[in-house]
Amino acid sequence: MSYSQKAMIISGLLLCSWSGLLTAEAVPEDTAGKLGQVIASRSEKDKARDGARHPAETLAFFQLEPGMTVAEALPQGGWYTRILAPYLGPKGTIYGVNYVDEIWPQFGFMDEKEVAENIAATENFPKQVKKYTDNDISTQGFTFATVPEKAYKTVDRMLVIRALHNLNRFEAKMGTRSQALSAMRILLKKDGLVGVVQHRIPESADEAGADGSRGYLKQSAVITMFEQAGFELVSSSEINANPKDRPGAEGIVWRLPPSLSDSGDDPERKAAMQAIGESDRMTLLFKKAS
Repeated sequence: MSYSQKAMIISGLLLCSWSGLLTAEAVPEDTAGKLGQVIASRSEKDKARDGARHPAETLAFFQLEPGMTVAEALPQGGWYTRILAPYLGPKGTIYGVNYVDEIWPQFGFMDEKEVAENIAATENFPKQVKKYTDNDISTQGFTFATVPEKAYKTVDRMLVIRALHNLNRFEAKMGTRSQALSAMRILLKKDGLVGVVQHRIPESADEAGADGSRGYLKQSAVITMFEQAGFELVSSSEINANPKDRPGAEGIVWRLPPSLSDSGDDPERKAAMQAIGESDRMTLLFKKAS
């Protein structure tokens, strides 16, 4: 069976069954097939990450359909954008929602040029999308602080994929998490959903290391922050779980592939991290509270 056929089958099964919110009758016949085709048509470099990121299963769990308006938090390198833009199609809309400009110097490892490039990426998002598809999908880039009024209550799906840890990390100093969650509520339609994928640390971990500074958050903390912001948990999934990832007292998420940040020239360390694989991740779906 080809990769394309497998992707189509997985997408179809999950769209019809997961979370009980979509029935087989509610899914257009070509929806699962189109997602599989888009995923299978990407570059080999992009597909190499599928075993850890599970895009077909994840997007099916988030109940995306062609023609929707989707807001993608921190699109950056465009790995998911290269799926979303062709899949949503010419009747769809994709917003690239970036961190606020003031957050970039806070990381401490970027020079002025890198900070400027990250800030410029917001305005350049439509140009970025045009590199991935010529289907004339509607696009716009803005930050969590600059949501345009015309985008209010237009979004069917808000995707927050591996982007929450930095929002939480700088919450106490800059209010970034609260600001972002407020923006998500403003963007979502009444029946819109927020899909979250986030590096997950065990519930037993010390709170000091679970604030996002190591890349990880506790699943219970993520659910609580959304509930306090006026959302309800719809469903959760272990699609992106990796039980091998147990970071210990000081382990950072970037020690793992693809970063391998602390392996250096140590082949044994590198092999050990590669054997673990990419991070353990929670996959959650939220809606606005009634």
